[in-house]
Amino acid sequence: MPASPDTPANAPGRKAGPGAKPSLRERFDALHNLPPFLRLIWATSPALTLSTLGLRLVRALVPIATLYIGKLIIDEAVRLVAAGMAFEALGDAWHSGQLDTLMWLLLIELGLAIGSDLLGRLTSYGDSLLSELFTNAISVRLMEHAATLDLEDFEDPDLQDKLDRARRQTMGRMNLMSQLFGQVQDTITVISFAIGLLVYAPWLMVLLAVALIPAFVGEAHFNALGYSLNFAWTPERRQLEYVRQMGASVETAKEVKIFNLHRYLIARYRTLADGFYRANRALARRRALWGSALSALGTLGYYIAYAYIAWRTVRGDFTIGDLTFLAGSFRRLRQLLEGLLVGFSQVAGQALYLDDLFSFFAIEPEIVSPADPLPVPSPIQRGFVFENVGFRYPDATKWALRGLNFELHAGEVLALVGENGAGKTTLVKLLARLYDPDEGRVLLDGRDLREYDLDQLRANIGVIFQDFVRYHLTVGENIGVGQIDAMDDEARIQEAARRAMAEPLIAGLPHGYEQLIGRRFKTGVDLSGGQWQKIAIARAYMRDAQVMILDEPTAALDARSEFEVFQRFKELSSGKTAVLISHRFSSVRMADRILVLEHGKLEASGTHDELLAQGGRYAELFELQAAGYR
Repeated sequence: MPASPDTPANAPGRKAGPGAKPSLRERFDALHNLPPFLRLIWATSPALTLSTLGLRLVRALVPIATLYIGKLIIDEAVRLVAAGMAFEALGDAWHSGQLDTLMWLLLIELGLAIGSDLLGRLTSYGDSLLSELFTNAISVRLMEHAATLDLEDFEDPDLQDKLDRARRQTMGRMNLMSQLFGQVQDTITVISFAIGLLVYAPWLMVLLAVALIPAFVGEAHFNALGYSLNFAWTPERRQLEYVRQMGASVETAKEVKIFNLHRYLIARYRTLADGFYRANRALARRRALWGSALSALGTLGYYIAYAYIAWRTVRGDFTIGDLTFLAGSFRRLRQLLEGLLVGFSQVAGQALYLDDLFSFFAIEPEIVSPADPLPVPSPIQRGFVFENVGFRYPDATKWALRGLNFELHAGEVLALVGENGAGKTTLVKLLARLYDPDEGRVLLDGRDLREYDLDQLRANIGVIFQDFVRYHLTVGENIGVGQIDAMDDEARIQEAARRAMAEPLIAGLPHGYEQLIGRRFKTGVDLSGGQWQKIAIARAYMRDAQVMILDEPTAALDARSEFEVFQRFKELSSGKTAVLISHRFSSVRMADRILVLEHGKLEASGTHDELLAQGGRYAELFELQAAGYR
């Protein structure tokens, strides 16, 4: 997928190895992430973005105005003292009119103080709303982009790390928005203070720069080290989250108790957490020590300037009001410039984290529809053909499938059998084009699967895998997700449940189809493994697909229940092309044809009786299983 306008073209991620401190070039390159980040903020809500920026612009001018009014107040007070005004009561002074100017100045400063507080609260309010909207929008985009990626991508540990970092950025980057907007506000305030200082003593600006540069360099250095530490520890943090989930979840509670695993999991968690804590502590200690030393240089610069301004005041060059204005301006300017420089360094560091987000958005799926896709035939006329198909998982040395040649005829019920790791599930994933072959091709009615529209192809295939998802939703929603555009079709959901023989189970639940299932939420009712499987099978029947695939979905059912499910499956798949996988040979014998896979190769093909007569692996496995029932 080409990089979108909001995705930097150079967003492949960091080039440095894990744990390496990003180079100066990489840190500056990361600033290229800021324009697309700002465009995302603007797209979230133009009105809110303009409002918060406008409020900050007004608020940026309040400090210089407040300080200047303070200077005028002091000068006016000094003038009144020098004039020798002697009033015994405030009322007399007030009625004389001599205090009018002073009172107006005080009222103006009061208004500025109240206005500044109000502007600050309005800005925070706008930021919080914009932050929430942005987090929601970027989370949706993350899910949308993840949906476009290949299944192969999600099985790659490196991509899992990248996805984990990207997911963190959806929640943790809005402080960057406030920081960027704050930088704009502070820059305007700095300009206003700098103009005031330049009028009185231009060389003070040079002193400021010399005092603040060391602090800026130190902050930039430690920001880069902080990003490097977080980047390098991504796998360990994922392990931390995994161990925490294992140690405190309903899915694992039984085994944790039976096997007394809690001590082991806690020890594992502590080991990982302590390592991360020690690395963070060492960095924080160095940052605090160097930060204090470099900050002292800025403080020294301020007091040199303060001494100079005081000397000029004693000489009579400045008034007392000028002294307070200049000293206050220099102090605020120093604080603001230090904040801007440190903030710029932090923004550059935050931009490195944005690289994690945008580099995830830049990942392009390989399994996509062609530019001019063919429509999926309806009905399928001939079926599927595997021509010398080979597939190997990324970074694997062993082929999952190799040299696979067979036909799946339209309207045929085909069973796949074989020991674990034989390639059965991989085969059906190729059939559903969750993977593309590394060798050979898969044909549908004589055309390569890659020539068809991908969404339409998958819409015509109903699959329930052995590791089906247990959605912590209502029963109706659990079934309805099988055909998302028919989620509200109650009649269709009930018919799917009837086909899957799940009606008695649902009737026994307190709220029927509206019952929340699973233990994640308070009102949820948990189901047994077999009950969950019936709901999952109903999900498959929701889809009026031309091809139905059941990949070991009945593993938790007893032999009789599985036989009944498969018998029903064969009846309901009449006229459809169907594939079923099971370890129970008593169930697959009803298939029109059985394929025997071994080590990724097709070892035998035929009906149950034909394969028994051949006396190969199928007959051997069948006898072994049958012996267990005698």
